[in-house]
Amino acid sequence: MKVTMSSSQPWISGKVVPGYGVASGRAADSPYPAGTIALQAPFFLARGIDLSRYHPGTLNVDVAPHIARPARPVFDGHLRWFGDLEERFLLMPIRLRWQAGVHEGLWYYPHPATKPAHVQRPTVVELLLPWVEGLSPGAVVEVSFPAAGQAAGEAGE
Repeated sequence: MKVTMSSSQPWISGKVVPGYGVASGRAADSPYPAGTIALQAPFFLARGIDLSRYHPGTLNVDVAPHIARPARPVFDGHLRWFGDLEERFLLMPIRLRWQAGVHEGLWYYPHPATKPAHVQRPTVVELLLPWVEGLSPGAVVEVSFPAAGQAAGEAGE
């Protein structure tokens, strides 16, 4: 999958927040010790989406007061990835700007209607990115949703 992104899209300020540790497998009480991303990767690959360039966990960014809205995904489908568990996932190209770097990745959006647990607040986006050294909770970043155009609105809209 090659993602081409325009550099003219708006940037939305956000703050890196701790996640549940389930996507990466770091949570001690996770039913998925390998992490959900590692378990899902072969199923995405079978559908043409190669996640191997990304860290096998999500970077959670709170973009409040904005609420990101999924639009023009590069993937929108159901995956049966763990026993009988089937979820709908949407993946949208994003760019993350932090310090002097811009990193391309995907907004990983397990649809709330099919996600069994660990649902994020509506202002939090889960991002798949290559490992970014030094980026940790509390960091202020900027996110652009190029494929969606104006993908975020103010909370309450």
